[in-house]
Amino acid sequence: MNLNLLIIITLLNFTVTILPQNQAIGQNKKKQNKITLATKHAKSFIGTPYKYGGNSKIGIDCSSLIQQSYSKIGIKMPRTAQQQAKVGNRKGEGSVRPGDIVYFKFKQKGEKWWHTGMVTYVDHKKIKFVHASSSRGVVEDTYNDYYKKHTKYFRRVIK
Repeated sequence: MNLNLLIIITLLNFTVTILPQNQAIGQNKKKQNKITLATKHAKSFIGTPYKYGGNSKIGIDCSSLIQQSYSKIGIKMPRTAQQQAKVGNRKGEGSVRPGDIVYFKFKQKGEKWWHTGMVTYVDHKKIKFVHASSSRGVVEDTYNDYYKKHTKYFRRVIK
């Protein structure tokens, strides 16, 4: 009797402790696949010229790049960077990961505008992101002091 009880308790412990962990691992793998798909799609536009209001490989703007990349993983995003900046959870620079979105707010000669990009790489203090630059087209840049100065915040949409 004691041996049977011991086997049942062991099996229950296994079920309670191991199975939920494997389930979480599966969810993390699913999340990682989404992140990879979204960032690869965004990077596939590298070299595409910038076009205000554009939404194709002929020409694209920053918010369409984000909108299309998230669409690839079934997430609907608004069309403009300012509207997109309201979606997801805010993250600090120290907790960003690939797939997160970085939002910038620029001001020049009284004119203000929003800009956005997708984080593609994070290693210690180095962050890279892909975005549609109005002067260089779609590029992957290192998050440097220039961008830090204009950063509004980061947001996480892939949960």
